[in-house]
Amino acid sequence: MDKQFKSGYVAIIGRPNVGKSTLMNRLIGQKIAITSNKPQTTRNRIQTVYTCERGQIIFLDTPGIHKAKNKLGEYMVTAAERTFGDADVILWLVEPTSFIGAGERHIAELLVHAKKPVVLVMNKVDTVKKAELPGFMDSYRAVYPFDEILPVSALRKINTDSVLDVIFRYLPCGPMYFDEDTVTDQPVRQIVAEVIREKSLHALADEIPHGIAVTVDKMRERKSGGLTDIEATIVCERDSHKGIIIGKQGAMLKKIGSNARYEIERMLEQQVNLKLWVKVRKDWRDSDIQMKNFGYNKKEL
Repeated sequence: MDKQFKSGYVAIIGRPNVGKSTLMNRLIGQKIAITSNKPQTTRNRIQTVYTCERGQIIFLDTPGIHKAKNKLGEYMVTAAERTFGDADVILWLVEPTSFIGAGERHIAELLVHAKKPVVLVMNKVDTVKKAELPGFMDSYRAVYPFDEILPVSALRKINTDSVLDVIFRYLPCGPMYFDEDTVTDQPVRQIVAEVIREKSLHALADEIPHGIAVTVDKMRERKSGGLTDIEATIVCERDSHKGIIIGKQGAMLKKIGSNARYEIERMLEQQVNLKLWVKVRKDWRDSDIQMKNFGYNKKEL
């Protein structure tokens, strides 16, 4: 093996909605993590792999670090903070601003104990004037001694290649942990469930999506090939939410199903027969047992 081959784990951290999943998807070159402009989009730590001749980067996309309001929130914050110890390099994503809130200060305090190279990635720079960026960067330098600061736009693909260059600069030399054609450790069923949840997040009003989970009950390719049958359940916390998710004469559920099917077909590269149901599980986000059923198991962190 080339002595210069570098490998290691890179944690992508930050507050909710700063674009962590968008950046990871951009760097990997395909969509693995779901994205939306609503908080709590990423709930589990998602592991994706980028391999090239320089080395192998295993990205750990984490839930947004925030003040937890329920057991699901506590799970998400624990998942994010646990990642610090596993990472060789930490990418802290922020938005371009000079206002450093309590949430950012909390992350800076956590990073003091991490003792890892920390790169500040200032995302969404396409939304501000270029002349304002140096001031925003200075504001962040005042709260933490970053190894590097990079202005990028994950959405517009501005300066994202530099992120990979900087990561390889700080990664140690090491082995290839995954086969070079591995892109994620997520099971296909889990990615399918996440796609359905993403389409629900996009279609529904703000107050409902936090309280939804998706389970894939059945996923089977037909013997004749070329078609996969998928049955999935969207779980919500209120009877009133169930009505909204189904919509007038089933219109909303049909929209979610249609959008999800399109993306799942692209991913599986074959036709999909998707059936969706909606069930109510009251206050599941505060139930350890229900959370475990939906794939959020604290003991696995």
